[in-house]
Amino acid sequence: MPFVKRDADGKITAVHMEAREDGLEEVSADDPEVSDFLYLKHSEKRDGEEWLDSDLALSRVLEDLIDLLIAKKYIMFTDLPAAAQQKLIGRRGLRKEFAYVETLFSTDDEDDLPGDGEGGDFL
Repeated sequence: MPFVKRDADGKITAVHMEAREDGLEEVSADDPEVSDFLYLKHSEKRDGEEWLDSDLALSRVLEDLIDLLIAKKYIMFTDLPAAAQQKLIGRRGLRKEFAYVETLFSTDDEDDLPGDGEGGDFL
């Protein structure tokens, strides 16, 4: 049976599997308040992960945009603040290392997908 800690309003603030401290209340494992509390905590984490994934994807878009602006000579790399230059150089280095490692472990066959004009059908 779980033990819950409640705030002054009676809302669950923590769930424990053991009575670790005084003032904990033993409740049924299928108590709807416990389920609501656990779901709320999980959904906050999931929402945070979605934001992080979105931020990382946007970061890559911005890197590509900066590279494009530099390639088209709309801006100069040296126009960027020193901290931004260092971050971009670091990311480019990581990408080159990752691409190199990827080539070590991939084969030409892995790049060919059935249905793209090469190879056969699965059925």
